[in-house]
Amino acid sequence: MALHNTLVLDANILIRAVLSANVRTLLEQSSSTIRFFAPDVCFNDAEKYLPPLFEKRNLPVESALEVLTGISRIVQTVEADVYDNYREEAIQRIAIRDPDDWPVVATALALNCPIWTEDSDFLGSGIATWTTDRIHVFMTPTPNE
Repeated sequence: MALHNTLVLDANILIRAVLSANVRTLLEQSSSTIRFFAPDVCFNDAEKYLPPLFEKRNLPVESALEVLTGISRIVQTVEADVYDNYREEAIQRIAIRDPDDWPVVATALALNCPIWTEDSDFLGSGIATWTTDRIHVFMTPTPNE
């Protein structure tokens, strides 16, 4: 049974949350009813890719990292020892598209929950996948809740 109150985010959603007040607001407003997780490698990727994005826009890099730190208070980091047992299955599910994304799939398998992403590589992995334009459907409680 999948957890309806849990989501795994990939790196592009973490980056969007820093760059977009809309995504950040969605996280903040839903954090009392939905638990958000991201594998450690996604936070590492966000820390790697945000500085060049901010430099390109002539914005202070420190601001990006401060916002990411704030997001890490809402989105819990999942360490490799939690998801590594699902490595083989995750790689099998995503290998054709992008095997480097296996930690996100493995985390979703470990937590038995969907993924929030903008990356179409997760489609067909056998895990429910939500995009930002549809995530409100997941975040809206059903009448029985």
